Amino acid sequence: MAQLNVNLIAKSRNHFKKKQGLPEYLRTLTHLHFSSKNIEDIGDISTCRNLTVLYLYDNQITDICNLGFASNLTHLYMQNNSIAHIDNLSNLRMLSKLYLSGNRIAVVEGLERLTELKELHLENQKLAPGEKLLFDPRTLLSLAGSLCVLNINNNKMDDVRDLAVLKKLHSFTAADNKLRNTEELEDVIGVWPQLLQLDLRGNPVCKTPKYRDRLITACTSLEVFDGREIKEMTRQFLVNWKASKDGKKKKNNTHMLAGLSTDDLNTGLSPHPGHVYSHASMQRWRP
Repeated sequence: MAQLNVNLIAKSRNHFKKKQGLPEYLRTLTHLHFSSKNIEDIGDISTCRNLTVLYLYDNQITDICNLGFASNLTHLYMQNNSIAHIDNLSNLRMLSKLYLSGNRIAVVEGLERLTELKELHLENQKLAPGEKLLFDPRTLLSLAGSLCVLNINNNKMDDVRDLAVLKKLHSFTAADNKLRNTEELEDVIGVWPQLLQLDLRGNPVCKTPKYRDRLITACTSLEVFDGREIKEMTRQFLVNWKASKDGKKKKNNTHMLAGLSTDDLNTGLSPHPGHVYSHASMQRWRP
């Protein structure tokens, strides 16, 4: 196992050039490539103060640490490690893309100060039996004004209503979870006016009647749904179909109310067999 530090950087043929002094090189460094190096710990690399992109995927890292100096960091790749908690990222105010898929994260938290974060990748967490991925409400509120891409594939999630605050989302991927309720999904994506791509493949909800039709009409900005492009003709047909259906429902409700006579209301008699108005109802309607 290894630690990421200045000595490891100096030994890397991909980075340090002998003709250039190490301190000078570290100060000008913007990218670090240390994926698949059996790294289990991040040491002191604060000399790399201009670092903007850090590749640390496919290692054995358990804790996010010693990155507080990296105020210029925009991309952090730490997928496929052994991280259980999202910590020590509050100083990374410029971070726009965060890759944490394939770790051991059960609660998404600690991102309250990352107001520039646009992409968050959390798919395929190695969760314990009975666990599912959860989101801290404070983190969600903080990301509501910036997050455009969210990937939560294969995390045993059965409810995404808390994510409704993420109104800037352009792409939402939640395939291979346990989502079952079409109405809940309609409510959530219905308040995402900029959503262009949606992927829910592999969820139980996909087998419910009119699943695709209902979600397309719930979010009219969608362009790609479950890997299939939505043609404008199809979208318009479904929108007109829903409008017609809602119109008929409203008309039927109006006719039903019109069928209630004054005598019905005063005497408690109901136009629907088997239904009897309560004494309180009769008193309320009696002149």
